[in-house]
Amino acid sequence: MPKFTAGVVRFHNEIFPHKKALFEKLSKGQSPEALFITCSDARIDANLITQTEPGDLFICRNAGNIIPPHTDHTGAMTASVEFAMAALKTPNIVVCGHIGCGAMEGALDPSMLDKLPHMKKWLGFTAAALGIVEELAAGKSKTERMKMLVEQNVILQLQHLRTHPSVATRLAKNDLKLHGWVYDVKAGAVSAYDEAQNKFLPVEERYRDV
Repeated sequence: MPKFTAGVVRFHNEIFPHKKALFEKLSKGQSPEALFITCSDARIDANLITQTEPGDLFICRNAGNIIPPHTDHTGAMTASVEFAMAALKTPNIVVCGHIGCGAMEGALDPSMLDKLPHMKKWLGFTAAALGIVEELAAGKSKTERMKMLVEQNVILQLQHLRTHPSVATRLAKNDLKLHGWVYDVKAGAVSAYDEAQNKFLPVEERYRDV
């Protein structure tokens, strides 16, 4: 039996009975604390990182944690953002990138994407972030440029979010907060964007007075 199917059996037999009351409550509806947009990378576990329970996060994942700017085209991210904002009234949106992101590596080196035409087109939504890195990080190491691109991509996707009507309306009503995070898989640490200082700070420092 594959590991992931064996896990279903273990969940049903060993985990579910201890959380039966929680799942009974969740069967009646959801009220997540955050829309959590992150990369599809298998090394990221949003609930593990945030130590949250089922029902706490409305999670959307895609290569590069990208949110295309709003247009009349209906896509999965557009519909999910709209549902979280307008139907669930979720009070927070987190865009969480991560160190060592393969999508960002592809954006830095487009030759990696020659046989991945859909991926190449998808990463067009990172173009502004890539342009910033090319302008500000010339001469820096690949590791430094990658880190900057991961951070700038998170900031860019937050800007894209603001173009979505359901997000703009909630921001105007001052009942929505946007958060930009970068997760370091090796260190198990998260840094969060501070717009006032225009830099990423350790999460415990960024939210110390919040």
